[in-house]
Amino acid sequence: MRQVIIQLVQHLRPGGIETMALDLLSHISTLDTHCETHIVSLEGTAEQALAAWPRLKPYSQKLHFLNKPAGLRPDAVIALSGLLKQLQATAIHTHHIGPLLYGGMAAKLAGLKVHVHTEHDAWHLNARANRRLQRMLIGLLKPTLVADCEAVASVLTRYFPRSQPQVILNGIDTRKFTPVHPDEQCLKKAKFNLPQYGTLIGCAARLETVKGHQFLLEAFSRLHPRFILALAGDGSLREELQASAERLGISNRVYFLGALDDMTSFYQAIDIFCLPSLNEGLPLSPLEAQASGVPVVITDVGGCSSIVCKNSGVLVPPGDAAALESGILSCQHRSSQFTPRKFVLANANLENTARAYFSLLQLGGAS
Repeated sequence: MRQVIIQLVQHLRPGGIETMALDLLSHISTLDTHCETHIVSLEGTAEQALAAWPRLKPYSQKLHFLNKPAGLRPDAVIALSGLLKQLQATAIHTHHIGPLLYGGMAAKLAGLKVHVHTEHDAWHLNARANRRLQRMLIGLLKPTLVADCEAVASVLTRYFPRSQPQVILNGIDTRKFTPVHPDEQCLKKAKFNLPQYGTLIGCAARLETVKGHQFLLEAFSRLHPRFILALAGDGSLREELQASAERLGISNRVYFLGALDDMTSFYQAIDIFCLPSLNEGLPLSPLEAQASGVPVVITDVGGCSSIVCKNSGVLVPPGDAAALESGILSCQHRSSQFTPRKFVLANANLENTARAYFSLLQLGGAS
């Protein structure tokens, strides 16, 4: 029987949730030739999304945009319901609280019987209004609830005792993210005009306050000049962070690379990956780095503790530059090209993630 699965996201910009939806689009359809997957974005237009994220171009025929204005818009529910009927959707998979609201209501109107909802983080539930809304939606819409890690599942169970979330760990494409020989690493560094000498620390994250770059810069300023820092990603804090690097006297060793299309080569170029976030759900970038054979230093927030290879990686408290410095120094002595990759292969392989979701999204597979 032909099945059409809809992944619903708030917007299609480079990010963990959006990458996961795109990965599921490309992998679930390979599990069954009678199944196709589409992504619907509540916000924005196709032109805006493709300009911001060139990786979307091969999938453009499977992407749909409602261009919903800010605020609560009942007409978006009607439009989404019509699109579900047009695409002959058999299941919807919503990501985060906004898509849960619009996707759940539209699915009811369209007569869909299969609704899976994934929570990718829990820190937004610190707000009482969000908890009230989510409790109401879970009770009204009754989706099959999934948490992307045990930490998120624990919070959901605490706030919504009857929700009984399943845990499906986010996975990454281990065929795409692979280690390289040291000789080839030199070519990867040259691709981004990065120095061939020293220890190269890499960070891939939006340049926004929640990602904690300021603490990384402070930690980096305490390290020996042999350390080099490469920041992949862009955002509203770029100029502020560049000024901070200048003030700290490290601007000659910090490289702002902007948003990158080729993240595979970025991970293959670096020696240590660092993600200093103040809040997270279950970030994909540390998994991508480890699949590439790179040890990681990340903050112990959200579900991060579940995605670090204990033999090669280091967890540090958030908002602590001294701890980041210590973690980086410790991590360089733990470096092992194969240990972090083996961890990802065993615990966060995209093939396993896709199969787990596919079993829930099949007709009759979700409650």
